[in-house]
Amino acid sequence: MSSTATILISLSVALLSGLLLSRLAKLVRLPAITAYLVAGVLIGPYILGAINIPGLGITHSQIAGFGIISDLALGFIAFSMGSEFRLSALKKIGKQATVIGILQAVFTTILVDIALICLHFAMPDELPLSAAITLGAVAAATAPAATLMVIRQYKAKGPLTDILLPVVALDDAIGLVVFAISFGVAKSMSQAAVGLGSIILEPLLEVVLSLLLGFIMGLLFTWCERYFHSRSKRMAVSVTFVMLTVGLSSLKFQFGDIHIGFSSLLACMMLGTVFCNICDFSEELMERADRWTAPILILFFVISGAELELSVFADLAVVIIGIVYIASRSLGKYIGAGFSSRLVKCDPQIVKYLGITLLPQAGVALGMAIKAAELGANGAIVRNITLFAVLIYEIVGPYLTKIALTKAGDIKEHERVSARDVAAKKDQ
Repeated sequence: MSSTATILISLSVALLSGLLLSRLAKLVRLPAITAYLVAGVLIGPYILGAINIPGLGITHSQIAGFGIISDLALGFIAFSMGSEFRLSALKKIGKQATVIGILQAVFTTILVDIALICLHFAMPDELPLSAAITLGAVAAATAPAATLMVIRQYKAKGPLTDILLPVVALDDAIGLVVFAISFGVAKSMSQAAVGLGSIILEPLLEVVLSLLLGFIMGLLFTWCERYFHSRSKRMAVSVTFVMLTVGLSSLKFQFGDIHIGFSSLLACMMLGTVFCNICDFSEELMERADRWTAPILILFFVISGAELELSVFADLAVVIIGIVYIASRSLGKYIGAGFSSRLVKCDPQIVKYLGITLLPQAGVALGMAIKAAELGANGAIVRNITLFAVLIYEIVGPYLTKIALTKAGDIKEHERVSARDVAAKKDQ
């Protein structure tokens, strides 16, 4: 069988398995994203992929080739998140979201640092001090993809949802800055001589340049849209600029000892922010983009499930450290979000449930873990713990987010009506 045929069949199996499992998930009231992730695990390299029958499952070698799908899906997710930064909405919750975003991220980092540093003294060989400090910074990051998918599936709407999306969007930028500081300290512990540029300057440049790239692309995007009037062509322009921004974000440059890169999440988020604030028909286009990208997002989560490293469970030390990391990070997000939202006088339901919705963790955290490879052997520990946490958070997190949004009143089960039910009512 040709490689093209194998890839297409594998992607079809991935998409179909995700869709079929989502029907089962609906019966037990689980979010669809959980079904997609579980489907990915089932057809991934540790189960069906291990059988090595072409097209039946996803192998380790195929996962690397599917990276373009993940990059594109994350680009559209970030683009959609950018619409949450409309100036009209920020006037109401901008200050609250900013304060909450910063305080909960910093508090989580401090709490995880304390827990893991204490564990370091009990397990010095398994958990070096530099790895513990780095993991504290990784803990600040939250996965926007899982949160957004739950909100879309259940059409969540209310005070908690309104403030959740900007906070999750801010988390990436804040997380990168916190990581720059913590990783700089960790790297100085493991190396005799460390350059200031590689520790502090590079992550800060990544944030600033990514936002600048997104701002420029947003201006060009809005300018191009004005020359097209049909919905289909405007939709095509939207897809073009998201793809172009993702592509440009993958470029890397080097000036002396300074490595310059971009974050596609931040760039595409700024692209969406600029577009939604200066284009008068942006809301309609973003809704159409959400429908167009639905199959891509399903594939993204199924592939993400296939990428989850089940082998991390084989190391008892990783499991112990991972449990402490997950417990302290969860506590940090819950207490940090609750305290900061109470500080800015948010609705009681936000104070009570916001922290739970910030638990999912994936792409940005994994990116930080890859950067931590510069710590050498200690970097491998950071990677394994992060993979363990992502495996747990990505499967459990969406369900907890759904519960929190339901308890807060943003998801109203009795109001959800399927297209089949609507059609049946019309026939009566």
